[in-house]
Amino acid sequence: MNDRQQLRYTIALPLLSEVGQKRSRELIDFFGSAQAVFEASEQELGKIPGISHATIANLLSSKQQALQRADQELLFIEKNKIDCIYYKDAEYPYRLLECTDAPVLLYFKGNANLNPTHVVSVVGTRMPTQSGKDRCTKLVRELADAVSDLTIVSGLAYGIDVTSHRAAIELGIPTLIIPGHGLDRIYPYVHRQVAVDALHNGGILTEYMSQTTPERQNFVARNRIIAGLADAVVVVESKEKGGSLITAEMAWSYDRDLFAFPGRPEDINAVGCNRLIKQQKAMLIESANDLVNAMQWQTNKQNKQTELFIELTDTEQQILSLLENKDNGEHLNYLLAQMKLSFSQLTTTLFEMEMKGLIRALPGGMYKAIIN
Repeated sequence: MNDRQQLRYTIALPLLSEVGQKRSRELIDFFGSAQAVFEASEQELGKIPGISHATIANLLSSKQQALQRADQELLFIEKNKIDCIYYKDAEYPYRLLECTDAPVLLYFKGNANLNPTHVVSVVGTRMPTQSGKDRCTKLVRELADAVSDLTIVSGLAYGIDVTSHRAAIELGIPTLIIPGHGLDRIYPYVHRQVAVDALHNGGILTEYMSQTTPERQNFVARNRIIAGLADAVVVVESKEKGGSLITAEMAWSYDRDLFAFPGRPEDINAVGCNRLIKQQKAMLIESANDLVNAMQWQTNKQNKQTELFIELTDTEQQILSLLENKDNGEHLNYLLAQMKLSFSQLTTTLFEMEMKGLIRALPGGMYKAIIN
C-alpha cells in the first residue's frame, strides 16, 4: 500500500473500539476505504446492517486515539522499510484472502513471493523427539526435491516449527515466519539468527503492529495465518493438546488439505496426529511423496520430462550428466575442472539452469541436479 494517508487510516481502523480485523473488512467493503469509515457521520454509520448505537458511539469516541497510534506505527514502518500489504493489493497472499478473517493489512519484511506455486505449512510440538525432528527435516528436503517454487511456512516456535525453518534455509528454499507479535522483536530470541537468515530467502509476515507483546492469544490468532497461507498443512508430532492442533483445526475449517504422520499409540507425541487421522480430518502420510501424490502436484520429474528436449543446450546436458546420481551434488570447482568453460561462462550457465528448475544451488558452492 503506497498511499501514506490511506495507509494511516488502514492501520488505525482495526484499532477502533469493537472493530478488529473481520469488521474492518466489512466496513471497508461498505464505505469503500478506511478513510471513508473515519469520515463517515453518525447517520452514515447507522446505515451499516446490524450495528448498534452503542457500537457507533464507541467507534466515534476512539477515532483520535487510533489515529495517533497509527502515526507512531507509520514512523516505525518508514524507519525500518517494512512492506505493508493491503488486502486489495495484487501481492496479498491469495490463499489467505479466501479466509473470511484474513487481516486487512499485513506487515512484511523479506523478499519472498507471497503467492508461490506450492505452499506447505509445517507444525508440531515444541518438545519433539529426535525422530520427529529428523522426520520434519526429511519432509522438507523431499518436498524441495519433488516440486518447484515451494515455500515452507511455520511459526518460529521451539521444536518442529524452527526445525522446518532451518531445513528450508539449509536447502535454499524460501521460508515464511509467522510470529505472534510485531516486527520490532523476535520471539523466542534464541531463534533470532533463523529469523535473520529467513529475511534473505523468505521473510517474516505478521498482522501485528510494533509494540505488540508475544502473548498467548496472539499466537493462537496467528495460527489461522499459518493455516490460511497454505495449500497443505502437515502436523509432524503433536501431544493431546497444543498450538499445532489449533492450526490443524483452522486448516480443516478453511478446507485446506491436512496431513499428519502417525505414531505408536503409547507415544505422547503421537496422540494428536493419531486422533486427527482417526477423525478423518488429516490424511496419513509417511513421506513427502504421499503428500505430493495426494495434492496431485506436478513433480519436477514430470516437468522435466516435458521440457528436456526443447530446453537443454549441449552445455546444460553435459552439466546434468556430471551431476547425475550425485545425491549430495558436486562442487563448483569440480564442474569447472570438467567443463571447457571459463568461470564466468560456467556460473552464468548454472544460474540459467537454476532458473529453469534443472538444478539447485546448495550451501558451500555445491550444485545438485533436481532430476537425474
